[in-house]
Amino acid sequence: MNNQKQQKPTLSGQRFKTRKRDEKERFDPTQFQDCIIQGLTETGTDLEAVAKFLDASGAKLDYRRYAETLFDILVAGGMLAPGGTLADDMMRTDVCVFAAQEDLETMQAFAQVFNKLIRRYKYLEKGFEDEVKKLLLFLKGFSESERNKLAMLTGVLLANGTLNASILNSLYNENLVKEGVSAAFAVKLFKSWINEKDINAVAASLRKVSMDNRLMELFPANKQSVEHFTKYFTEAGLKELSEYVRNQQTIGARKELQKELQEQMSRGDPFKDIILYVKEEMKKNNIPEPVVIGIVWSSVMSTVEWNKKEELVAEQAIKHLKQYSPLLAAFTTQGQSELTLLLKIQEYCYDNIHFMKAFQKIVVLFYKAEVLSEEPILKWYKDAHVAKGKSVFLEQMKKFVEWLKNAEEESESEAEEESLTTWKKKHTHRNDFSLSTIVLTSTNCWGSTTSLHTTPSQNILKVALNMLGDRGRKNSNS
Repeated sequence: MNNQKQQKPTLSGQRFKTRKRDEKERFDPTQFQDCIIQGLTETGTDLEAVAKFLDASGAKLDYRRYAETLFDILVAGGMLAPGGTLADDMMRTDVCVFAAQEDLETMQAFAQVFNKLIRRYKYLEKGFEDEVKKLLLFLKGFSESERNKLAMLTGVLLANGTLNASILNSLYNENLVKEGVSAAFAVKLFKSWINEKDINAVAASLRKVSMDNRLMELFPANKQSVEHFTKYFTEAGLKELSEYVRNQQTIGARKELQKELQEQMSRGDPFKDIILYVKEEMKKNNIPEPVVIGIVWSSVMSTVEWNKKEELVAEQAIKHLKQYSPLLAAFTTQGQSELTLLLKIQEYCYDNIHFMKAFQKIVVLFYKAEVLSEEPILKWYKDAHVAKGKSVFLEQMKKFVEWLKNAEEESESEAEEESLTTWKKKHTHRNDFSLSTIVLTSTNCWGSTTSLHTTPSQNILKVALNMLGDRGRKNSNS
């Protein structure tokens, strides 16, 4: 029998020593803050020296980890507590935005410091945007002067591309809007932004982040009107921003009008109801008739699926447009509206190649349906057309335009003959024609002007004088 004790199983393995570089360093923003504030104190208020210090410190200090602390110090002078207040027991520095002078030139200089820092350390870009969003939410915790400085700085940074316009979403915070902080901040911000760029550049930046139609949300719901926005920002010296918002509102109203118009047409609503609705929208949103006729034309042409065969699409178009002629005619009561419609037809026929041969047929249809009249057609043909398909469409219209010109001349001749006939009938009871019934207004012919009771046109006057002959001349001399 084996009396040896059996050894108990034991766990064994190899111990690995953690490398120093893999050890997780304790998060200590206070130590980082002390290093930055000490360095800023040594550099003083020379912002060139500040920029160089920050550039060099990035190699020694962990900017990536302590980005929020770094930007808190550069803006407010120390680490910010929730709400935007500075802790009493923390170190502070006067080399910061909030302690600087409240003028645009100083804020432009600070913007250069941030710009150089972020260009040198690209990974700070996202952290800086998050910092500005946070600062905007803390606006109520800052003094009015601090808010003004931050607004000017933000405007300059938006202008030079350091910040994206999406950071402005923080201004739509309900509490900031309710107390009027957002609107007041926006005034200073847009002034500095427009000062660096122009309203077109500002509009383009807002459009990229879909904020071009949200500016009225800077005010409480009961004040979100174009009139209030325009008054507020115009009085603050931002007339160009007010005009921009008014234009945006008009564009929005036009899009909404076209959408509703297409829905009404697809439902087959009576034309009288559609016309009434459109006219109400015109009055409500101050949309001129030439703009409306363009919207109506686009809506009419979008309600049908067009044949792809060129020889069939013209017939289909004429049939379709004949049906909608009364609707189009309701919004071509001005010459400019008719000309706008002609240009819209030209552009549409050019952009949709199957309609190239249908242009003249559409114009003739609208002429017969009294949607278009002679004068705008002749003006379009002479010099008001656009370059798109010009040679093709002018050639198509040549014969029709010649017919219009001849018809216009014949109409004038008939009108003159009719006037002369009426004049002759009126005076047939007199045996002796006399110039006593004519007003002579041309001193070149008679040397003097006689003013009597009848005033026929100049052409009728000439014909009458021919009829009177020498006898008439003798009477007039006497």
